[in-house]
Amino acid sequence: MTASPLTSRRIPPLPRRWRGRYLVERNILGTKSFWPVLLSGFFEPVFYLLAIGVGIGQLVGDVHVGGIPVAYEAFVAPAMLAASAMNGAVFEATNMFFKLRYGKVYEAILATPVEPREVASGEIAWTLARGAMYSAAFLIVMAVMGLITSPLGLLAFPAALLVGFAFGALGTAAVTWMRTWQDLDLITLIIMPLFLFSATFYPIDVYPDFIQVVTWVSPLYHGVVLIRGLTLGILEWTMLINIGYLAALGAVGSMITARRVRQVLLK
Repeated sequence: MTASPLTSRRIPPLPRRWRGRYLVERNILGTKSFWPVLLSGFFEPVFYLLAIGVGIGQLVGDVHVGGIPVAYEAFVAPAMLAASAMNGAVFEATNMFFKLRYGKVYEAILATPVEPREVASGEIAWTLARGAMYSAAFLIVMAVMGLITSPLGLLAFPAALLVGFAFGALGTAAVTWMRTWQDLDLITLIIMPLFLFSATFYPIDVYPDFIQVVTWVSPLYHGVVLIRGLTLGILEWTMLINIGYLAALGAVGSMITARRVRQVLLK
């Protein structure tokens, strides 16, 4: 008697709903044991805001945005909000590495009706959820400090969600290509320059021309410009480009993640 290789999966005829929610539910249950670690990523942007935005802001004075003078802390705060969304999404995306390469978590999940694309969408949704938690908390900090100077600042939260979506999708896609723990250092190598050179602490026109060109490619820059315009009440048509760019990156990252998860798990 010989056994033939398993070439396809038989999925029970269950109602077709988004099964990626089971990944989100699993991650929520998993965070109960290390919730202090979950909160830790929120404090870094807050510390930057207090140390640089408020501290150095006393020396810098006003910054001109669209020809309008703006207090330096009000200039930096929206960038820190975008960074909060980025940090939450990217840090959570890195947690996918263990589950994908060592924990055999997804292999067990695929024994259920959940499909690879739903694994990918569920993990991306969870990265977005973590970015949303950081963003909401930081937005409250901004409101308490009086750094939201326009009613349009209410739209800063959905804008932060868009930033989290872009970075979450790109982050999970990047993790699927990583082979060793040392590869995760590459994420820090990329995130840190984005954080420092995405018009977070200075207007983009103070950079040399070649750095300005590179900055335009940064997803964080587009998030910073979008959120800054909303919190300051300075609207420009180019914000549509910011929205489209972030949405496109999120969509592309999601497609790549779904394809890579299928390749890795069903090879």
